[in-house]
Amino acid sequence: MLRSPSLRAGCALTALCLVWPAAAQTAAPADTQADGSYHDPRSDIVVTALIPRSQGDILSGTSIVTGEELTRSLRPTIGETLARQPGVSATSFGPNASRPILRGFQGERVRILTDGIGSFDVSNTSVDHAVAINPLTADRIEVLRGPSALLYGSSAIGGVVNVIDSRIPRRVPDEAIHIDAIGTYGSAANERSGSGEIEVPLTENFVVHVDGSYSKTDNLRTGGYILSKAMREIAAASDEEEIQDNARLKGKLANTAAEVWEVAGGFAYIGDGGNLGMSISHSENTYGVPSRLEVAEEHDHDHDHDHDHEEEGHSHENVTLAMKQTRADLRGEVAVNGGFLDSIRLRAGWADYQHQEIEPSGEVGTTFKNQSMESRLEFVQADRNGWQGASGAQFFTRRFQADGEEKFLPKNQTDQFGLFTLQSLDLGDTRLEAGARYEHTKLQSDPDADLFAEASQRSFNALSGSLGISQAIMPGWRVGLNLSRSERAPSAEELFARGNHAGTQAFELGNPDFGKEKSWGVEGTLRGSGNGYSFSLAAYHNWFSGFIYESVVDDSVCQAANGGAEMEFPCYAYAQADARYYGFEAEASVKLAQVGSYAINIDGVADYVRATIKGNGPAPRIPPLRLLGGIEAQGARLSARAELEHVFEQDRVTDFETPTDGFTMVNASISFKPLAGNDRTTLMLSANNIFDVEARRHASFLKDFAPLAGRDIRLTARISI
Repeated sequence: MLRSPSLRAGCALTALCLVWPAAAQTAAPADTQADGSYHDPRSDIVVTALIPRSQGDILSGTSIVTGEELTRSLRPTIGETLARQPGVSATSFGPNASRPILRGFQGERVRILTDGIGSFDVSNTSVDHAVAINPLTADRIEVLRGPSALLYGSSAIGGVVNVIDSRIPRRVPDEAIHIDAIGTYGSAANERSGSGEIEVPLTENFVVHVDGSYSKTDNLRTGGYILSKAMREIAAASDEEEIQDNARLKGKLANTAAEVWEVAGGFAYIGDGGNLGMSISHSENTYGVPSRLEVAEEHDHDHDHDHDHEEEGHSHENVTLAMKQTRADLRGEVAVNGGFLDSIRLRAGWADYQHQEIEPSGEVGTTFKNQSMESRLEFVQADRNGWQGASGAQFFTRRFQADGEEKFLPKNQTDQFGLFTLQSLDLGDTRLEAGARYEHTKLQSDPDADLFAEASQRSFNALSGSLGISQAIMPGWRVGLNLSRSERAPSAEELFARGNHAGTQAFELGNPDFGKEKSWGVEGTLRGSGNGYSFSLAAYHNWFSGFIYESVVDDSVCQAANGGAEMEFPCYAYAQADARYYGFEAEASVKLAQVGSYAINIDGVADYVRATIKGNGPAPRIPPLRLLGGIEAQGARLSARAELEHVFEQDRVTDFETPTDGFTMVNASISFKPLAGNDRTTLMLSANNIFDVEARRHASFLKDFAPLAGRDIRLTARISI
């Protein structure tokens, strides 16, 4: 039974997406190469930008990870795969749950997409919940940072990560059968992973696709001590010998083994006038969450909140998460080729997600369930004397439920309906751009005897927009300026949370009376390229009113909301205040020399963000300044690369977190393409964190208890035939 008008509207939109392309003489493949990868023949085309365009024409920071760079960066999680991109860090809640952080924003303020549609998981609910997207299946990953991402949802103030695969085929292969496969071994976690896909043309217009992947890892070997210096000092001062022993632990990070598998099948009809295809996938992921080692005797929350809650002696038991998701996706496009419209596109998806948190005894502690549907319809305008544009509608619904010991949210439903447009005018040296999005959000929670005695319902209307200009200042160089205004409705977690959450070691308390989060933003860009060099710089500043954040409050606040019960964890309450974020990201590449058939290139990345909440000081878990540089010898068949990454100390911290030491990592790799004329068949050997340094990401909730991987020797083979 359809429970709300917005849900009925979303189903109607999805039904329209299902029906109308079938009437067309379906599809010319868009933006594909002969090898089947999903991008324009120019490798810098960004398809996530709504109107596919060159990376240099987008008025905010962007990154594209594909080809050899994707092979070298590939890790079991999407967060670790992207962590070396400019402006990107990762939550790093152990090696199995790591979500991207963009410009210091995480959780609700970053959208993780697969081919333009949400991941349909609960990774935004807690940092110990993994993203239900397997990087092994990615052909290409695009990262949009800043206001250009708002067209995918008002919550995407930090940006969008779009993982693009070929489960719904975009071309009919020339071969009788097309095979892509990748296999990896990584020494740090004894990682054994592999993925393969097959595409078979049944007719000149109809193609089927099948893929599968499997990954298994043991406990992660880290560099140096398990506990940070601050935690070791506390543990060493304990009177208990067992706690003192924790201060001396090195090497393996307990309870971090994982096993993941996934299967999928899809098909597409591809004709001269459009395309229509769908896919179905099922994935299962069983992984351990690192324990918080005891560092002190039991602590009284009522007397001292001046230290990070992780210092207070609670241990996170060896919990295992067993996740599974079944998902269906639909994509289609009709080529209109009219005077005003060029094409009409659709994208729709549905998923049934569940994960269980299993205690050491084997009992299920908590079960999380999530059913989601999203559909997106886009009308792409024809190019009329430099005027291009696209407009559309988007619907999203999510039904969330948690049962068991960690039920910190009542059963709730989120319905969103959005209208958006992006318009651009190319005047030659000058380019103008304007975008707008209207979004209606309805959130409702069911009555719950343990959390809320009565049902709660809130509705919000959010309007976001941006204006930008880009100007050529010399051949190959452009400067841009973008002004944005955004509004975001609070999430269900921010409104309705009321309970103990062991994943974050906090009693989380939402506020059902929150208003919208609003912000103004300005971003400047400078990009240039020429013979043997490229450069990109983006600097941004965001001013927030009603910024939603978590802060430590007196336990009595949570006790009052919890019927006077004694607190198991410190009390963290969501609040609203003014805030500001500003920073920059830069990257450059220069060809130094040509030595025989090898080009010698150097490249570098730098990023920094500073965030302050009015009345509270620094925002928590903000990544520090980071510099990364590399030198590479590139040949037609053989390439070698060495790089150095330095992450500075973060000592600008809020009152409930500890400073984080800086670190320097050295990495190297060598790749070989054994088949002449086949750039997608590659053998790669890489060594990461060569000197086995102890490294921790400040943005991680577990950074004092779970360092990053130590020395990791990786062997990867990618085959395409």
